[in-house]
Amino acid sequence: MGLSREHEMHKRRFGRNVGLGLVLVGFVVLIFGLTVAKVTQDEFQVPDTTEIGGSE
Repeated sequence: MGLSREHEMHKRRFGRNVGLGLVLVGFVVLIFGLTVAKVTQDEFQVPDTTEIGGSE
């Protein structure tokens, strides 16, 4: 015998979760867009990772 009636609290929680999910997706899209914009600039160069004066 399962409970078929959903409590009003679950409906509010679902709406809040959907809102938070949309905010997170928007944040990821924003960061991805900024990354693509930075990488596609003409003067973008990959930083040199070799150490200067390293002891090998």
